[in-house]
Amino acid sequence: MKKIIFLIISILILSATIIFLNPVSTFLAEAISKGPELVMHPLNAYTKKKDYLYVQRSNTFIPYSYQDLLNIIYTTIDNGWDTFTFYCPKEYEKCLSDMEKISKDELIYTHINNYVHPFNSFSSIDTVISDSGEITLNVKFLYPEEDKLKIDAEADRILKEIIKDDMDVYDQIKTVHDYIVEHTRYDIERNEKDTSPYKSNTAYGAIFDGYATCVGYTDLLAIYLTKLGIDNYKIATTPDAISYSKTGHIWNAVYYNNEWVHIDLTWDDPVSYDANKNLVDYLFHTYFLVNNEAMHEADIGETVLEEHNFDANFYLEFK
Repeated sequence: MKKIIFLIISILILSATIIFLNPVSTFLAEAISKGPELVMHPLNAYTKKKDYLYVQRSNTFIPYSYQDLLNIIYTTIDNGWDTFTFYCPKEYEKCLSDMEKISKDELIYTHINNYVHPFNSFSSIDTVISDSGEITLNVKFLYPEEDKLKIDAEADRILKEIIKDDMDVYDQIKTVHDYIVEHTRYDIERNEKDTSPYKSNTAYGAIFDGYATCVGYTDLLAIYLTKLGIDNYKIATTPDAISYSKTGHIWNAVYYNNEWVHIDLTWDDPVSYDANKNLVDYLFHTYFLVNNEAMHEADIGETVLEEHNFDANFYLEFK
């Protein structure tokens, strides 16, 4: 009798094992394949949430290709996260080596940086890559929090003063373009000596000090355009002794009238002198809402420029 009861119990256990074996195995496989859980942070107030041809917003933060890595980097910066950790899946065998290549190429990081709001742009990124497949991005932002708050408030005040309800998009862009040029001078001292009493290499110098380098001009215009709801990003040359400007240059890309065009405030506010060697203020529209052809035609005028020879592989809207 005991043997019969034992046999029945054994059959029941075996049957239960067979019935539940597949679901249990599936659960364990799924749990293992998910890997470490990603820690997601809130987006900050300056996140643009825009997709471009070169980089797009990442939804999963799990890379399966080189492009996915670029997208994760872009999204991390665009979100205003000072640190973010993600993981390479086993399916992407070149994940670590590809990330290593990207992290060693400062130009890639620099060009990705141009797609985010100036307040989310970085001064440096420290990339930590672990053999286990863990990758951490540590971001140091360019703008101090105090400067961001001051610039933001002042930009709101100025826009309220100069932008009228009956203005179309063209008039809005032209108004902020002209306002910046009329209230800002190029910081010659910083350009020639790399020293200056002004914060001219950021939007702070342009909006408060009245002095800017190309970065200050470009950042301030980007801030205004974003507040007006006009899509934009920044374009930079690659410093190169042969084919590009030796110092590099930066200006704005603007989506206007269903196409991407250029605005270069720096060259629309040229440094000029009169006969007595006094600085003279000019307001040009030579580089205002121009396409590639018009911009390069302007470059080969009286003063031949090399500063607009950008790499279209990074700015595909202009390729």
